[in-house]
Amino acid sequence: MVLIFPTMAPGQTEQQSSGYFAMGAMSGEVTADSVLLQTRLAAIPGPETGTDGDVPGKRGQLYFEVSPDRELKEPLTTGRYLAEASSDFIVRAKISGLQPNTRYYYRAVLVDGSGDLQHGKTCQFRTLPPIDSTEPIHFCMGSCMNYHSFMTGKANGGGPVTATDEDKQLGYPAFAAMNALSPDFFIGTGDIVYYDHPAKTAATTLPELRRKWHEQFRFPRLVTFFSNTPAYWSKDDHDFRFNDADLSGRKSPDAATGIDLFREQVPILPADDTTSPTYRTHRVNKYLQLWFVEGRDYRSSNREPDGPDKTIWGEDQLNWLRQTLKQSDARWKIIVTPTPMVGPDRASKKDNHTNPGGFRHEGTAFLNWVQQELDGPVFTFCGDRHWQYHSIHPSGVEEFCCGALNDENSIRGTRPGDKGSTDPDAEIRQPYIYDEPTGGFLHVLVTTRDDGVGELTIEHRNDQGQILNSVVRRTTDQH
Repeated sequence: MVLIFPTMAPGQTEQQSSGYFAMGAMSGEVTADSVLLQTRLAAIPGPETGTDGDVPGKRGQLYFEVSPDRELKEPLTTGRYLAEASSDFIVRAKISGLQPNTRYYYRAVLVDGSGDLQHGKTCQFRTLPPIDSTEPIHFCMGSCMNYHSFMTGKANGGGPVTATDEDKQLGYPAFAAMNALSPDFFIGTGDIVYYDHPAKTAATTLPELRRKWHEQFRFPRLVTFFSNTPAYWSKDDHDFRFNDADLSGRKSPDAATGIDLFREQVPILPADDTTSPTYRTHRVNKYLQLWFVEGRDYRSSNREPDGPDKTIWGEDQLNWLRQTLKQSDARWKIIVTPTPMVGPDRASKKDNHTNPGGFRHEGTAFLNWVQQELDGPVFTFCGDRHWQYHSIHPSGVEEFCCGALNDENSIRGTRPGDKGSTDPDAEIRQPYIYDEPTGGFLHVLVTTRDDGVGELTIEHRNDQGQILNSVVRRTTDQH
């Protein structure tokens, strides 16, 4: 096992007293042989916030222990990290040289001013299997976690208001439901926090923006879930700048701050990597490969007229996406996109690939390219839209939207043929849209039957874990 980490500079010492792991620890970007581990050192124990509604950080030294042994006997350890204000008291380590399809245990260890050790909670992750594996694997995907609507009991679009006083102490019920499933990983596909909600006190300064992350991830249900479940993250508009944000304009936060802060707060890249793109692909097993696209860093202005030069992805990302899709021999190719490509959506918007005044030219051209150039099924999994649906584009590309994670952020949604929609002529087929608004998530299983046939099962679930819709695809299906 190889441990890659930044070490403290010579002579750099830490004399502060002990702190707390109020937001727990989490793992991210797990592969067959590597993972990113992260924690944040806090000045208060949590889960309650301080008098200012924040979870203040604390300077201190810490390191990680990692082992395939549940008791962490004779663990391998990283070097010491310094949690400091410049990185929001977050530390992150890349662990390499791991064994595939193996469960590992880890914990953060705080070194106090006297040299005594304070051990954090034991956490876990499982590495991905080898790329030729047919071992079963399953994961969850969620989006649009609106803290303000959840905590105040104010619906953000007509959905039910169901959060109890206990929920407001523990966090979103969906995380308890997902934790009960013990998924191999989680995908958070944007709007993880809402910088611009509530509008009157929208976050614009760095302390205000960071506070949005602190208040979200101090919930016990989130701490528990992410201690058990590695995650892959993407950002959308609300956790970038504000609603439908692009790179233009002087409104705070500016684009550079939004880009840098997302990299700071969630484990996508090593802490010292400020240049690698956040679009990437992961081969999960023999049957499945995932692509995570970046929807904010390279986009044209939303206000530009649509046409061949208007882009969400940018030339380099689009070329990478086409090339890696063509190179893949995975049976099921899933593109995880923060915003929809099929929809339908409201035609009045200009933010995504379905909108006629937005980026529809790029979206349609890409879906047609998929139809012409790729063999086998291609799916898009999206967040952003606050309703659950399964839609099929005329090109054959199927889209599954996870909807909003909490009830209070859900809405009724748009259907093919609706007036004012991006599909007024009902050219899109929609096998499923939920009957009533609800929070929830996607649960996806990849399994192999006794007769050797591979199966992909895609479930829409509500925030209590109840299955609302299930779609099964098999390797024997004709595409």
